[in-house]
Amino acid sequence: MPALQPQPDIITLRQYEALPENIRAEVFDGQISYMASPSQDHQIISMELSTLLNTYLKSKNGSCRVFHAPFDVKLNDKPLTIVQPDLMIICDKNKLDGKRCNGAPDFIIEIVSPSNPSDDYIRKLYYYKNYGVREYWIIDPQRKNITVNYFEQDLLNVPYTFDAVLKVNIYEDLYINFSDISKLLHI
Repeated sequence: MPALQPQPDIITLRQYEALPENIRAEVFDGQISYMASPSQDHQIISMELSTLLNTYLKSKNGSCRVFHAPFDVKLNDKPLTIVQPDLMIICDKNKLDGKRCNGAPDFIIEIVSPSNPSDDYIRKLYYYKNYGVREYWIIDPQRKNITVNYFEQDLLNVPYTFDAVLKVNIYEDLYINFSDISKLLHI
């Protein structure tokens, strides 16, 4: 009879909130997952997109807001699932409690880390789709591509290159020209 394998500890919300502020971590079904610091290109992409999205949303005078990592999104209480998307748009202000977003953002962008690409392409795709995110983009600086997942229309893994102009599907008139962003990168 094979020996029983020890079960990893399940982290609680209280334990997660007690982590030191300099620790970057997410929790998937109660299992903690530590994250590396972002690269220079990651920061450039994040800042450019954050500025574009924020400018657009301000021009619409609506309730939607842009948030960037580190900002917690609690997708589930039991088992605890907390993510820190690189960028997100949250339109339901009732999901915000001053500390985090409780529930799925409307739009999420993840910028792939070379050390763990499966997190964005597989694990987070699963969680975001199943917890109600409307649209999810995966930006891969190493491959110079963007993968768009528009769950409301069941469009999954639609690939684009860094020279594309992409429509943010949850809006009628929001387009992002990635060639402008890619000119700033060091890849």
